[in-house]
Amino acid sequence: MVERLESLKAGIVGGFALCFAFATTSFLNTLVLAKYFPILAILQIDLSWHWWVNGVSAAVCGFLFGVTYRYIIRSDENPQLKAGGVFAFGFVRGLTQIEMGWNSTVTILPAVVLAFESILWFTIAAIAVDIAIQLGWLKPFQ
Repeated sequence: MVERLESLKAGIVGGFALCFAFATTSFLNTLVLAKYFPILAILQIDLSWHWWVNGVSAAVCGFLFGVTYRYIIRSDENPQLKAGGVFAFGFVRGLTQIEMGWNSTVTILPAVVLAFESILWFTIAAIAVDIAIQLGWLKPFQ
C-alpha cells in the first residue's frame, strides 16, 4: 500500500508539472510565436473548451508519466534511464502531433513546434519528480 501511495504522489507531481508546462507554453505560443511568426499563427490559443480539454489531457499524461517515471528511475542514478523515459513519452506524444499536422495543415512547422513542446513538457515533469524525490516528498521505487 505504501508503494501505491508513493506512485499516486508521483503521478500528482507529474500531472501538476505537465499542466503547468502546458499552460506556460500555450501562453508563450500566443504571446510570442503566433505574434511574431505568421506561419505559427495556428498555435494561438483561445480559452475555449478545446483548450481546457487539452489541459486536462496534459494533466492525465503527466499523471501517467509521473507514476511510470518513478518506476523507470528506481533508486539508481542512470541518466540514460531518465532521458529514455522522458523521450519515450515525449516522442510518442510529439510524433502523434506531427502525424496529425501532416494530415491536416498546409505546413508541418506548427506540428513540429508542438512535438518539441511535448519533449519539453515531459522534461519539466521529470525534473519536478526528481526534485520531489531529492526533497524527500517522494520515495524512489526500490
